[in-house]
Amino acid sequence: MKIKAVVDALEKFAPLPLQEDYDNAGLQCGLTESKCSGALLCLDVTEDAIQYAHERGLNLIVSHHPLLFRGLKRIADEAYVERCVRRAIQLDITLYAAHTNLDNAPGGVCHEMARRLGMEHVEFLAPSRDGEGGSGVIGDIPPMEAMELLRRVKSVFGASCLMHNAGPARPVGRVALCGGAGEFLIDTALRRGADLYLTGEIGYHRFFGYEGRMWLAAIGHFESERFTPCLMERILTQALPELPVEVYAKPTTPIRFL
Repeated sequence: MKIKAVVDALEKFAPLPLQEDYDNAGLQCGLTESKCSGALLCLDVTEDAIQYAHERGLNLIVSHHPLLFRGLKRIADEAYVERCVRRAIQLDITLYAAHTNLDNAPGGVCHEMARRLGMEHVEFLAPSRDGEGGSGVIGDIPPMEAMELLRRVKSVFGASCLMHNAGPARPVGRVALCGGAGEFLIDTALRRGADLYLTGEIGYHRFFGYEGRMWLAAIGHFESERFTPCLMERILTQALPELPVEVYAKPTTPIRFL
């Protein structure tokens, strides 16, 4: 099959019009008319991931985060993005990103997070006007103490640390969440009655003012989206069962904890 068939399967699940205005999801570099020898799925494109795909004979890398998020004025060896583009072209590996379109799609990244936590009655936290998608999700869990849930979140997502505020002294049963940098949905979660809002990143000052009103928790950008390649694997395996697909197992986050 051609790489275009893989792209079509991804975009059928997560159409590009669902992406945010600032995003650059879709084809990053390469040719979609080439025959696809297989796909490597990862959160971020790295030099190691490109080399791994080459060694495994896979000529397509599907990432969640776009490698080309901002424009390049040259392609050399000075910056990591330049080196990745140059290496991918040298090795004839096509790069494709399913980013906020996959975040905002029904059954997408946020729904995958909710599934991993065992949430029920899940719906979009901020549905789009056309009803085709939305930002974040909200749903229910069996009521439990907040600290018990936070420890569970930390374990499920393999987080080295978890930042949280001092929330209300009541069991948590209504949870809202968003993968990645989701602090823009904090007040939406509060309005919709969430006991806890979970995301990847929350700025320091945004933690103020919710004491006793709603729990806020941030587990790290990579950690919140770490199951996205598994989601992409499920999408492609169901749509194209004959396609060789592999999830890149090495963590791609550049952040280390001491």
